[in-house]
Order: sequence, then structure tokens, then C-alpha cells
Amino acid sequence: MSTSFDCSWLLADPGTVPAQADMRMTVEAGRIAAITPAPDPSAYAQTRRVALPALSNAHDHGRYLRSASVGAFDKPLESWLPFMGLAPGADPYLSAAAAFARSVRHGVANLMVHYTRVQGGMPYLDEARAVARAARDIGNRIGFAVAMRDRQGIAYCDDATALAALRPSIRSAVAAQLSVKPVSVQQQLALVDDLAHLIDSEGYGEHVTVQYGPTGVQWCSTPLLEAIARASADHDRPIHLHLLETRYQREWADRAHPEGIVRYLDELGLLSPRLTLAHCVHARPDELAQLAERGVTIAVNTSSNLYLKSGIAPVPDMVRHACQIALGLDCTGVDEDNDALRELRLAYQLHRGWGFDVTMTRAQLWAFAAQNGRRSVLGARAGALPGGRLEPGAAADFVLVDWDALDDDALFPVEPFELLLARGSGAHIDTVVIGGRTVVAGGRLQGIDEAALRAELVGQLRARIAAQPSVHAWRETLDALSEDLGPFYRTSAWFGCC
Repeated sequence: MSTSFDCSWLLADPGTVPAQADMRMTVEAGRIAAITPAPDPSAYAQTRRVALPALSNAHDHGRYLRSASVGAFDKPLESWLPFMGLAPGADPYLSAAAAFARSVRHGVANLMVHYTRVQGGMPYLDEARAVARAARDIGNRIGFAVAMRDRQGIAYCDDATALAALRPSIRSAVAAQLSVKPVSVQQQLALVDDLAHLIDSEGYGEHVTVQYGPTGVQWCSTPLLEAIARASADHDRPIHLHLLETRYQREWADRAHPEGIVRYLDELGLLSPRLTLAHCVHARPDELAQLAERGVTIAVNTSSNLYLKSGIAPVPDMVRHACQIALGLDCTGVDEDNDALRELRLAYQLHRGWGFDVTMTRAQLWAFAAQNGRRSVLGARAGALPGGRLEPGAAADFVLVDWDALDDDALFPVEPFELLLARGSGAHIDTVVIGGRTVVAGGRLQGIDEAALRAELVGQLRARIAAQPSVHAWRETLDALSEDLGPFYRTSAWFGCC
């Protein structure tokens, strides 16, 4: 059975191939079967739409909760992180489905989920199954990276040193909640294997790619990272890892690994096309050159890095060194809305070059937004399921934008991609098709009531907060912790514990 989609403009590969007017895409078995001139453009003259490839979000956590809702706005990453565990755990299906719905409605087909926030209340595999079911019901594809760590739960040093830097009145509470509780390397690897078996045996493989998710070098011991590198090579399984997100992580890396943090990862066997590194805000040119040589993907999270005061990634240097870079939203977006179109525009405006200099072309931007991140999410499947372009044989992953809403003044003929880069946002998206399945139509999720889903999730969170008065005391403790961490990181007191 085939389905046809007509459009006023088709952007097959934005920035590379010129827009084509009045085209029809025919979809069969989840792929684009043909692209031909539309037989009767007048039939849809009243509902003009622009077709473009769906986007990929190469770094995210599948978290619906927004930072400002828990009082974590305007905090650097190091004091922001503990706030993400402030709200009580919610139903994992509701939480994941609400996050995926918001992402898909903003044009994302492939979403990385570095699962660092376990909701709790059930065995891990049952929770992961609920997340997989959410992806299937919404209709998107996710990379599910099992979060792995075994040290340094409070800061970038041993917990005892970090606790000694805090005011005495909060030390016991912080120790109880945040001190690392190590799980053996073997148990962590086994959990990934068990989840991969569950996903395959229960038929979620079309929607979920299981990955290793070491949280960051500062949080993972050498034996753990070595074991992950070996297991990744043995199973051809992707790895997702944070690196050099903040200047404090840069300072830690230089002191803990004077031989070079990227060289250290390479010697462990981690650097390969299976690896995606999130952020690399403070990576140096020689490190970028080595990452490019090894085929590593870098997920750049522009708005998240601004939100958390981490800095601006050296994207022009990444492009110059031929790094494979991909768009990440990291559960943020300019307005805490995970709007991928607005995110790609922000990234472009920051990194395209100043004056008459060009440091990021539009073709490079589109590879960043729609093509490179597919490998981060899908792993080896990305080669068997081509996408990021609209062409016969490619996955039928595309977005239809309301052209009349985008070009609402309609004064002169304007190149569609030009206007999209000037003012496009998720609000202009009418239809989203993933794998040939229409998951958004008329700007609304199909097959699921997003508003009701969100209302149930928020109602559940409010009820659980009301039932746990200790949450408010813990929030006050986190405010105090945030105040104490500032002086700690601004001095060299923590350097000696690397």
C-alpha cells in the first residue's frame, strides 16, 4: 500500500539541492518510493506546505521535566545536576511519552536518550520497557543509553573531599542522597546486555537501539571505561559519553590526565565511529583533529550550553577539522521547549561566521541537524536505513511546514530554506511522518492525546510532591549546596583529589 504527500516546495537536501516546486512524494513500506511532479498543484493551493527531512537530536535524556520548574534556572551544570533529582519519580511511561511527544511535534524523528534519571518504583528493565513502549506508541526512534558510573557523586573529586567543603548542617543529607553507590563493572555491563535482549525479544528493535552510556570521564573509573570499550567492540554497540562540557571539567581533565584526555580515551579503545561525545565545549584543536580522525560524532548542544553557562562550543574549529558534528538539545531549547527548528537556527547564527566570513555553510548546517545525528541514535542501523535527505530509497522521515503561516506577509517570492532559517519554529510544523507513519497531523500528535498525557503526568508529580514534605527540605539543602559549590570550584581546593 502506498501513500502520497503533495507539497508546494520540496527541500530534498536543504542548503545543497535547490527547492523544487509542486512535488509529490510516494511512500511505500516506510520508505520514499518516488518523488515526482505533483499532478494537480491547484488541488492543494489553499494549503501550501514545504517538505523537508525530519531532524535528529543526537543528545538528550528523554526528560519531560524542565529546569526552571524545580528552581534550577541560572545555575551552572555543577550545581544544576542535583536539582534534576528533586521531583519524585513519575510513571516512566508517562514521563517518556510526554517527552517524546513534545520532541516529535517539533520535527524530531530520531532521539538520543541518555537515561540518567531513573524514575524508580520498579525494576530497571521494567522501567526501560515502559520507555520503549512510549517510543513505539509515539512513533519515534530512540537510542537508549544505560547510564553507567562508579565514582564521584557530588563533585569532580572523591565524595569525602567534596563533603568537607560543605557547611556541616547539610553534609549528612548530601552524603545520603548524592554520594556514589558503586555497582560492579560486571553488573553494569550485564544490565546493558539484559536490556538489549529484552528489546530484541519483545519486538521493540524498530524503535530502540540499546547503547552504553558512561556519564562522563570524571564519573567513571578506568576499569569501567576499559570494559565498556571492549564490550562495544565485541557487540558493535554504540557508546554515548559526556566530555568537556564545562571549564571545571576541562581543569579536572588537564590535572587528572596530563597526557591528554582525548589521548587517554583513545588508548582505552573508546574512540571509534561507535562513539558519540556530548558537548566538547572546551575541546582544543588538537583534540578535535584526533576525534575527527577516529570518526567520533560530537553532539553540539547550543542552547543547553548557554542555559547552563557552560560556554559556546568551537563549532568552526570542529568544521575546519572535519569533525562529524550533530545537533543536540539536551532537554532544553531556547524556551525550554525542545524546539529543534529554533535550535538549528540558533546554532547557525552563532557559528555561520561574522561579517563576510563563512565558517558554517547551509549544507553543513543541514548535515548537522538531520544527517550526522542519525548514527548517534541508530548505531549501525543508520547505514541500512538511509535518511536526512528526501530521495527514493530513504526512510520516509519528513516534516511538512505550513508555508502560509511561515510566509505570512507574502510580499515577494522568497527561497523557502531562507525563510525557514530566518523565522521557522516548531509552531510552523503541520505534519510529521516517521517511517511512513503520520505521527503528527495539523500540528497534533496522532493516536495519543498529548494534552491529557501531560495533565496526568503533572497531576501525578504534584500529588507525589504533596505527599512527600521532605522534598521541600531537600530543595533547601540543594540551594545551600549550590551556594557552597561555587567557592569550592572557584578555588584550587578540589584539584588535589584528581
